[in-house]
Amino acid sequence: MRFSSRSMVIALIVACAFFMENLDATIIVTAVPAIAQSFGTTATRMSLAITAYVLATAACIPASGWLADRVGARNLFGAAIGAFTLSSMACGAAPSFLTFIAARVAQGAAAAMMSPVGRLVVLRNTEKRDLMQALSTLVWPALFAPVLGPPLGGFITGAASWRWIFYVNVPIGLAGLSLVLAFVPNQKAAERAAFDGKGFGLLAVALACLTYGLDAIGSRQIDLPLGASLLGAAAAIGWLAVRHLAAAPAPVVRLQSLRMRTFFVGCVSGGSISRAAISATPFLLPLMLEVGFGLSPVVSGLLLLIYMAANLLMKTVTNPILRRFGMRSVLVANCAIASVGIAACAAISPALPLALTALILILAGASRSMQFTALTFVTFADIAPEERASASVLSSLTQQISMGMGVSVGALMLNFSRLLRHAPQLTLFDFRLAFVAAGLLGALALFSYAGLAADAGAEISGHRVSAEPAPGGSRAGRRPRASSRRMTPR
Repeated sequence: MRFSSRSMVIALIVACAFFMENLDATIIVTAVPAIAQSFGTTATRMSLAITAYVLATAACIPASGWLADRVGARNLFGAAIGAFTLSSMACGAAPSFLTFIAARVAQGAAAAMMSPVGRLVVLRNTEKRDLMQALSTLVWPALFAPVLGPPLGGFITGAASWRWIFYVNVPIGLAGLSLVLAFVPNQKAAERAAFDGKGFGLLAVALACLTYGLDAIGSRQIDLPLGASLLGAAAAIGWLAVRHLAAAPAPVVRLQSLRMRTFFVGCVSGGSISRAAISATPFLLPLMLEVGFGLSPVVSGLLLLIYMAANLLMKTVTNPILRRFGMRSVLVANCAIASVGIAACAAISPALPLALTALILILAGASRSMQFTALTFVTFADIAPEERASASVLSSLTQQISMGMGVSVGALMLNFSRLLRHAPQLTLFDFRLAFVAAGLLGALALFSYAGLAADAGAEISGHRVSAEPAPGGSRAGRRPRASSRRMTPR
């Protein structure tokens, strides 16, 4: 049976909103030095503009599922698009660094109601046999928007002002809001649970401590005492939050999905490491090209176009590769390739031939695409329909945290390297060290992916696993028993 037209329309509408969100996340990267100069701060300090957005999203995501059940998925999704559009305008009009960060936090809070609720709308309106195609539709904006973002941001910054990169969201937001109101059903939960204010508060405080702790350590003059204190507080409060969520009768985030091995690997043990390492690359690359090499935002954006175009084109062959080799094999092999691709960015220099630079960027971009897509599929491979709502919220939460960590770790490595050299400014050496460190970080996820079952995600990928040898040497006509089902609770 073909993918239903109704499900496709809803998936495309949600994909348009995701496009706006992802465009905003990537269009800023080539404008970071110009924004820093406008506000009289450093380029590495501008990592807070990205981290604050990402972790504000993470802090508000837990409330999205409860709000969707209360006011309806369509109403909340439409309101989030409107709030995102307004906060984008506030970013463009910000008169100072602090007001700009505040507007980015507001953007992140609005985005928190877009990603998980939009994914929830698609999951609730899609049958399992159509799930792979529906999720593929949602992956496209995350691949296509980054292709346009860096060169568009560089062009706008060079031709007009960085402030105009945020005004691009206005027409997209208005169009998306109209489509949501016209086509998306306003589904609500039959039962309404009380809001878990304690769990939400603990998570929000933990993420706030994490954000400012990473900023203190990653700032130009590393403040280790303050940073360590905040990160320690984040760990302690986060531990209390997890204990509360595990014991509460109606927690703001349900943790049951973590018992599913495929979900745990895709979101926590392997996925968080991969996303952190890969997310550091789009932050480090434009800084290296503009600060390290002295290139203009336009030229930097054009070089990043190679990286993001490979990211997009790889998507055309991702599903056949997953179907042919299976999710575990792809995750393991591509994790190694992606780690090498990230570390190889350290070899980029003005003296390197353009063809070799392009080859490195293609390798890093294509492997990024494959890893993100495979992680999305394996995360929801074994989630039952009735658990998809809570799993969507938890997945979005862990993704945002890991991506924010990646940007913060990239900024930390740059400043740490500079301080070790007792240098006043960043040089090419600092960027090389940061890329190698990010590549090594990404390689750590290999151990997690290798523990997946051979048939992990086979039901949605269509991969056929070879049968196990039966006793006596013959082959039994069945798949091996999957270790990717539910894990025994500790």
